[in-house]
Amino acid sequence: MKIAVWTVTRGAGENSKKISDVIPVDIFTLKKFNVDKTFKIDDFTQELETKFNEYDAHIFVMATGIVVRKIAHMLKNKDIDPGVIVIDENINFAISLVSGHLGGANELTKKLSEKLGITPIITTSTDITGKIAVDTLAQKLNGQLKSLETAKEVTSYIVDGKKVSILLPKNIVKRGSVDGVILVSNRAEIKITQIYPKNIVLGVGCKRGTTKEIILGSIHEILKMNNISVKSLKHIATVDVKKDEIGLLEVAKILNLELIIVDREKIKTVDFKFVGSDFVRKTIGVGSVSEPCALLSSNQDGEFIVQKYIKNGVTISIYEEKINEE
Repeated sequence: MKIAVWTVTRGAGENSKKISDVIPVDIFTLKKFNVDKTFKIDDFTQELETKFNEYDAHIFVMATGIVVRKIAHMLKNKDIDPGVIVIDENINFAISLVSGHLGGANELTKKLSEKLGITPIITTSTDITGKIAVDTLAQKLNGQLKSLETAKEVTSYIVDGKKVSILLPKNIVKRGSVDGVILVSNRAEIKITQIYPKNIVLGVGCKRGTTKEIILGSIHEILKMNNISVKSLKHIATVDVKKDEIGLLEVAKILNLELIIVDREKIKTVDFKFVGSDFVRKTIGVGSVSEPCALLSSNQDGEFIVQKYIKNGVTISIYEEKINEE
């Protein structure tokens, strides 16, 4: 990695030698200060513009504001820009400023902090949360991203705590339901298809007389909010007092799903696990409908994606069963 160090004051020039003591760098200082063991230049701005793309990374020992103004017009894209780090003149803090992942600024900042005993300042979400970004993974695998945009999208899933699978070159790799996929392969074209597992259970409760349009609209809305395909719906479940609810019966028919009826006596065995409504309890004898119906009608080997969604008199719970990969 070819690294340049830039300074504009005598103190920064002298102190920057601490950096050259721990890693190989080219130090540039202003000629007027005559700092030994450095490259002496007449014009900082001109020299920087000439050499900006000649180095893999640049360390600026100066104020962050100066750096931002000097490099802004030279930045093109994170996949080609060199890494940029700012260190204060007294060598106390190192800030990873530009190209933290692909440009290696984050790794270099960490390295400098360890070797110099200074405080690293890294603000990228994946690094501060202990997660890995797709572009960082590509770098560690010595690979190249097919698309920076899709890499950003999948990284956003990782940051958001969603499930992301990584597929390595094997014949068939089995994985559960995920929000994103990182595919590592040397093939120019990859044929990708999708199978929708029938592992999503909807527990539904509604006010008497709620129309099919309202119920169906609420179902589609909550599925979209959670990026769940209607093709993965296994069945709908509701309480026994709703077994003749026209709107629910029609929705089940439209979606071509079974409407499973759960007895209230069975619900009472798990009702304590959920935050219920006193009004509902006085009305039908149990405090919750959608949650226990979803749970009890499932294989009970999974987890709730949505505990309780309420809108227009409709309550929906989404339970995701684990996929049997054996």
